[in-house]
Amino acid sequence: MQGGFKGDVRKAAIWLLGMLFAWVIVFQVGSQFVPSAWAFQENEQAELEPFGRGEEPAAEAAEPAATAPQSETYLAWMYRSLGVFYSLVFLALSFTLVALVVMNILSARREGLLPSQLIQNFENLLNEKKYQEAYELAKSDESFLGQVLSAGLAKLSAGYSQAIEAMQEVGEEENMKLEHRLSYIALIGTISPMVGLLGTVQGMISSFSVIARSPTTPKPSELAAGISTALFTTLVGLFIAIPAIAIYNILRNRIARFVLEVGVVSENLMSRFSGVGAKKA
Repeated sequence: MQGGFKGDVRKAAIWLLGMLFAWVIVFQVGSQFVPSAWAFQENEQAELEPFGRGEEPAAEAAEPAATAPQSETYLAWMYRSLGVFYSLVFLALSFTLVALVVMNILSARREGLLPSQLIQNFENLLNEKKYQEAYELAKSDESFLGQVLSAGLAKLSAGYSQAIEAMQEVGEEENMKLEHRLSYIALIGTISPMVGLLGTVQGMISSFSVIARSPTTPKPSELAAGISTALFTTLVGLFIAIPAIAIYNILRNRIARFVLEVGVVSENLMSRFSGVGAKKA
């Protein structure tokens, strides 16, 4: 399984590029066909006005023309509320999350940690007493089980207990690598709501500054910009954090189960050397 991790990285990169292309398509299409909520409301009011009221003065009749630019799309409103900074931060977090999830799913496969072909071939070589060939087979395999078995056979000349200790040390090291890579998903799950909270505080400060600086009672439309920033940053931050935390816990439990299985399988394969002392295998 040489180059297995590099293959996983390539697949993750391809997946990430695909997701980036999909996001571009969604934003392009959504910006043209997804109307905003208030655009619907204005259209409905414009249709019902002739039936609900009589003739209006020319000044009031000109109001719809003045408010026509407000009929922006939902995605445009969302982007305007988030701003360039928060939009880039959340896009970077979401793309990184997708890449990390793909990489961890590929690395947490059963065949990537416990290859059935390796177990069968390794056991056949041990049955034929071809210990050097078994060691080379395990050493050349980059899987979790292959590294553990090669470490055990390398220390077998010092005794069975030393071989088991070497296997446990390598197992802990490989497990740490898996958990280290997985921890970045939890990090994104922690950072995203914090970024959303930062935007919430900034948006509320912006709205209250309008109230503080206005000599009269400000219009709701003047406060809407800051409130929109506060709500959208919170929404997007939670939208990224919730699946990140869920995926992290699922993958962590999956990896823990496979690590335990690697320990059981490796000890069963090496149990035939339990009587070995200082003798070579």
